[in-house]
Amino acid sequence: MSTPEVTSAAILTCSFGALPVPFNVLPVNRVTACGLPCGTILDNQPMVNVASFGLCTAPTNPEVIALTAAALGTPTPAPCIPALAAPWIPGTPTVTVGGIPALDTGCTLLCTWLGEITVEMPAQMTVTVP
Repeated sequence: MSTPEVTSAAILTCSFGALPVPFNVLPVNRVTACGLPCGTILDNQPMVNVASFGLCTAPTNPEVIALTAAALGTPTPAPCIPALAAPWIPGTPTVTVGGIPALDTGCTLLCTWLGEITVEMPAQMTVTVP
């Protein structure tokens, strides 16, 4: 069974983030599904493709560590600034966009602070092939 391809406007969540956020795919030379640009494994740029999840509670985030220490050990979240160093995994090697593996709802993106970013809801549900 195939899973929906991920397009711009899909909803993302982070395991340490406070808010869901929309995925953003720049519409430059892109295939579209339901009128929205399709994502690839390389659409992993912080604050371009993946917005802030509000507050971060990752115990490995240096900002969270500093705020928690300042609060005398009381766990204190910090503003989320995604730290993304690698592409989405695993990608969809049988479906490519410009030769780059496409994203589907089974892909994840790992934050340097050990948060796991997943697709909560794709923006499109089906693709009709003529």
